[in-house]
Amino acid sequence: MPGGRLTQQERQQIAMGLADNLAYAEIARRLDRPTSTITREVMRNGGPAGYRADLAHRATQQRTHQRRQAAPRGSQASHQPYGRDAEAVRDYQEALTTVYMTSGLPKMMARVLGCLYTTDTGSLTASELAQRLQVSPASISKAITFLEGQDLVRRERDEQRRRERYVVDDDLWYQAMLRSARANDQFIETARQGVGILRPGTPAATRLENAARFLDFVSEGLIRAAEQGREVLYSRTETTSDGTAEPSPDDGQTAVPTAAT
Repeated sequence: MPGGRLTQQERQQIAMGLADNLAYAEIARRLDRPTSTITREVMRNGGPAGYRADLAHRATQQRTHQRRQAAPRGSQASHQPYGRDAEAVRDYQEALTTVYMTSGLPKMMARVLGCLYTTDTGSLTASELAQRLQVSPASISKAITFLEGQDLVRRERDEQRRRERYVVDDDLWYQAMLRSARANDQFIETARQGVGILRPGTPAATRLENAARFLDFVSEGLIRAAEQGREVLYSRTETTSDGTAEPSPDDGQTAVPTAAT
């Protein structure tokens, strides 16, 4: 399987594949590339409907040039803790951003979330985010407002410097699961109202009743699983002699706050 950056010819083949309504996996197979590479390439360059090979190639060249100007390889590597490879971290952050985009997040919001999740502290200020992503503070502000509205980040006040920090932590995953489960409640209620209006036993009413029962069952199971699995989010991990990580004996359960109602 070839490595390295996509060539202009490969990008043209991607564009032709999209025009033929081929799936990402099929385009990747024809190019002998990972599907994730094709997904990331398309999502960061206009999406399936807006992808243009020449524009994508030019944009990639510009991003590469900007990175080299902003942070030479030597200085970039020195800023990475734990001996991490700076380029590998940057590529991974882009891959994570693509995952967020394919799940429905707009590009800037996905970039901010990807940046936060790849920091050891899990928190950054607006100016730190703007510097790392090379975007304007206004773009960061808009992205944070959106992400906070979705409960994907939260704000904390840095009392020493009197600045706000934007945080991602384990509890946000738990809250996101609860929000996802409860987001179905309105549809379930409305669907069951429709059963009465459309008359029970009719095809339309049966369709709505089945959908309501299905979502109700799934939501209950998701909430139950989130509650049971919550301790996993708060388990401290310890590195064993073979380099693997396993939960500490107390599982960190003392740190678990009470469940949201």
